[in-house]
Amino acid sequence: MATEPPLLSMSGITKSFPGVRALDGVDLAVQAGEVHCLLGQNGAGKSTLIKVLAGAHQPDDGVIRWQGDPVTLRSPIAAMRLGIATIYQELDLVEHLSVAENVHLGHEPTVAGFVVRGRAARASTGALLRRLGHAEIEPARLVGELSAAQQQIVSMARALSHDVRLIVMDEPSAALDPDEVDNLFRIVGDLTADGVAVVYISHRLEEIRRIGDRVTVLKDGRAVAGGLPAKATPTREVVALMTGRNVEYVFPARPSDGAAAPGGAGGTGAGDAGDAVGPPVLEVRGLARDGEFAPLDLSVRPGEIVGLAGLVGSGRSEILETIYGARKPTAGEVLVEGRALRPGSVRAAVRAGLGLAPEERKAQALLMLESVTRNVSVSSMSRFSRGGWIDRRAERGAARAATRELSLRPDNPSVPVRTLSGGNQQKAVLARWLLRGCRVLLLDEPTRGVDVGARAELYAVVRRLADEGLAVLLVSSEVPEVLGLADRVLVLREGRVVHTAPARELDEHRVLDLVMEGSPAS
Repeated sequence: MATEPPLLSMSGITKSFPGVRALDGVDLAVQAGEVHCLLGQNGAGKSTLIKVLAGAHQPDDGVIRWQGDPVTLRSPIAAMRLGIATIYQELDLVEHLSVAENVHLGHEPTVAGFVVRGRAARASTGALLRRLGHAEIEPARLVGELSAAQQQIVSMARALSHDVRLIVMDEPSAALDPDEVDNLFRIVGDLTADGVAVVYISHRLEEIRRIGDRVTVLKDGRAVAGGLPAKATPTREVVALMTGRNVEYVFPARPSDGAAAPGGAGGTGAGDAGDAVGPPVLEVRGLARDGEFAPLDLSVRPGEIVGLAGLVGSGRSEILETIYGARKPTAGEVLVEGRALRPGSVRAAVRAGLGLAPEERKAQALLMLESVTRNVSVSSMSRFSRGGWIDRRAERGAARAATRELSLRPDNPSVPVRTLSGGNQQKAVLARWLLRGCRVLLLDEPTRGVDVGARAELYAVVRRLADEGLAVLLVSSEVPEVLGLADRVLVLREGRVVHTAPARELDEHRVLDLVMEGSPAS
């Protein structure tokens, strides 16, 4: 297979977005009939590369060749006509249309140039579903009524409804149970036996060894290894290729050792919290949400930073949002200073002293057209309201004091928050909770969209807040960030805690080993 010219080759592919070079000269070669796996940490460039391949992004530079000939993929339709189909992790199906309508959307069956709907579309869809081993899915059924696994089969049927030569699968097993994964692999085997190439993206190394032929590893927008044998390359070598970044992480020193160690999650008792003493401020007991994360125990003490490490889909953000009351748990409870919170109530969480800085701060936390003052004061308006009137002077004074404490720039809370840099917008969110007097700060991807210099400043702010007695629960896709900021780390894999340890006892390789192949902690 390797001696034949590749079906697809991508050479020197670059792609930049404002302030970010997502792809930096990536090469990829895929043979007909092979399963070529793409590996890389979050932000390595995998999603951007497959969107270039799918025609959804246009590269800034580089050459794409199809069966040896240069091609330009100007749109997803152009890629599909060439024989390239992409099945994204977030399926792009139309829930209020039938299975048959989704399968043939945009290329309905025709006879003598006329579009044929109804029986002909259902018949061809049924044949595709039988080929995929899912004859039980009714072509006339609405897609919104199907399970996640069935919807994925429909997406695959849509890809096969074209004369497909290469299928890109982005985390296809994420929502599947073991039997469904076995069926997926059977389908992939049938496709490759027919000469169809598959580009397979997954963070599960055991799957890649089982189904893959070759592996390309991306890191920081570059292909650091291409064509590695999927079954023979040791885990340690793959993890070593994935780790290490061009960005420097400058973390503040942790408090000195010697204080009483806090109780760990899951009853481990592991601790490394420096000056974190006294009873926990935040306790989570048996907290769970069906389909998102399994029962979880954790605690955070005053002055302690606890980190949650895991890949996208491991349940990290869902845990924070459930603790905050934005999602209602199916089991368990959250306690602040020993008092249980009403499940699924943000108001109860805020009143108890919880504050959340969400991952999508522009969409979920900030009032982009309002001033810094209003963004900082919005959760504390009762302090400035008298008889239905707002004391604007007091509001501005309190907001200025909170933003100065965090060195927010410019030192003018009257400016619109949309004019601030990413780092200063994050400081505005943190200032809101300082003004509110929160006891527990929940941080979800605190430095996403923040430049390198501002990162170090934010790290220092978070560490100082903890040193002043705040309890911090941190989520980040960047393993060095979790290890550099946190005192104690819970490693998550597929919604379960697989390891708990002081941050000083972990390194990036060990964490990636655990999130990819770890077994649940006992």
